[in-house]
Amino acid sequence: MSQCVCLPKCIFFNDKMADMPVTAERVKSHYCLGNNAECARFMVFNALGRELVPPDLFPQNIERAKVLITAAGK
Repeated sequence: MSQCVCLPKCIFFNDKMADMPVTAERVKSHYCLGNNAECARFMVFNALGRELVPPDLFPQNIERAKVLITAAGK
């Protein structure tokens, strides 16, 4: 898999995970360098656009992503 297009500007990793480098690398390895289709942040980005990805949305929070996408009518 290739790197997720969102990674360079992902505020989750660049802001929220800055103080947890070991955890951040594990999560990045799975979601950003693995199958980004499993990432809740990427799901919202893909369906609604970058501006509607909540800053506090964790990559594993698929259910919340589905609710956000459904609420937006997508």
